[in-house]
Amino acid sequence: MNADLTGARWFKSDHSSAGKECVEVAFLDAGMVGVRDSKNPSGPALVFTPGEWDAFAAGMQAGEFQRPS
Repeated sequence: MNADLTGARWFKSDHSSAGKECVEVAFLDAGMVGVRDSKNPSGPALVFTPGEWDAFAAGMQAGEFQRPS
């Protein structure tokens, strides 16, 4: 999905550490949500529809994306 990311206001979570292993999020037009790697801000970004973002955020809160020990 192509989205215009010009002028997007990217931010990191308040829970991010001072390191560079973070993702940045931007809330876009029509409820879309962009996600990019903070180490490569000019690189590609994922763009989620509102429903996809809601499902992804719910999965994060439920611990579905835990790094294996």
